[in-house]
Amino acid sequence: MSQVAVYPHTEPAMINGSFKGKDIVSLDQFTAEDLQVVFALTHKMKQIALNNEASRLLEGFVISLLFFEPSSRTFGSFASAIKRLGGQTIELQNPETTSSVYKGESFEDTIRVFEAYSDALVLRHKVAGSAMLAADAASFVPVVNAGDGNNEHPTQTVLDLYTLYERFGRLDNLTGLLAGDVLNSRTLHSLMRGLSLFKNNTVYLLAPRQLQLAKDDFLSLSARGLRIIEITSEREIPRDCNFWYWTRVQKERLASLQEYQEVMKSSFVVTPELLDAYASKDMILMDPLPRVNSVDPAVDKDERAVYLRSQIRNGLYTRMALLTLILGRA
Repeated sequence: MSQVAVYPHTEPAMINGSFKGKDIVSLDQFTAEDLQVVFALTHKMKQIALNNEASRLLEGFVISLLFFEPSSRTFGSFASAIKRLGGQTIELQNPETTSSVYKGESFEDTIRVFEAYSDALVLRHKVAGSAMLAADAASFVPVVNAGDGNNEHPTQTVLDLYTLYERFGRLDNLTGLLAGDVLNSRTLHSLMRGLSLFKNNTVYLLAPRQLQLAKDDFLSLSARGLRIIEITSEREIPRDCNFWYWTRVQKERLASLQEYQEVMKSSFVVTPELLDAYASKDMILMDPLPRVNSVDPAVDKDERAVYLRSQIRNGLYTRMALLTLILGRA
C-alpha cells in the first residue's frame, strides 16, 4: 500500500483573483470575491449543460482522475464536467489494487507519473493531508482536492455555497443547521470555512456526543467570525433556519463496527415529521450524499429537499467552472 504522510506543512497558494495553474486543495485559498468569480462562470456552465451545447473549452486537455477512495458523485461529476467541455480523462479508481501502487510504488511517484500524462490531476484519498502532499509532488500541473480523509472537500463546498447563493441571493446573514457526523465530515468542515468568509452567519451543530466538533476546530472556526452553537437534541433546533445540511455517520472513519452501532443509537434522521415540526416553509434541506440513515426517502417529495435536485446538479456546473478557470480557459 502506498504510504501517505499526514498533514504536510506546505501552505496552498491563495487564489487572489488568479486561478490559472493554481492547486485547489483548501477552501482557505478562496476569498469571497474569488467565489463570486466562480459563481458567475458557473451560471454560464449551467447553460452549456442544460442546452447540451457542444463546447471546446477544454479541447486538447487531458485530466487524470485518481480516486484512492470510493466515490460516485464526485468522480462522475468531474468526469462529466471534463467531457462536456471537450476534454479527455484518464480514470484510475482504487489504485492500490489496480496500479503500480499495488507493487509498492510511493504515493509521490504515482502523482509524478500521472502528472507526466496530464494537464491537471483530480485526487480523492482517505488520508487527511494527501491533497497537499500531491500538490507538492506535482511540479507542473494543478492538483484538485476531491476529498482527503476527514480534512476537506473544497469543490463540494463550492457547489454547496452556490446552491445557497442561488436560492437566497446572498451568503451572509444565514442561519443553518449542520447535523450528523460533525467530527469526521470533510464536507461540513469545508462548508464552515466557506460560511466564515461572509458576515453574520450562524450554524447550529447537531451530532451524537461521540461525533461533536473537535475543540480545536470549534475554536479556530469561531475565531474566523462564524457563530457556532452546539446542540444535542432535535428539540433545540431553531425554527428560523435558512437551511439544514444533513450528513451520514461515516462508518469508515470509526474504529469498529461496534462503535458504529453504538453511535447509530443516538444519531439523527430527517423525517417528514421533523420537517413539519421545526423547518420553516422557505428553507432548503441539503445532503452531500450518499444518503445512509440520514434522510428518510419519504422526504424526497418535499420541495424543500434539494439534494437530488439542484444541489447534485450544481456539482457538475461548479466543477466545469473551476476546471475552466485553473486551466486558463475562462
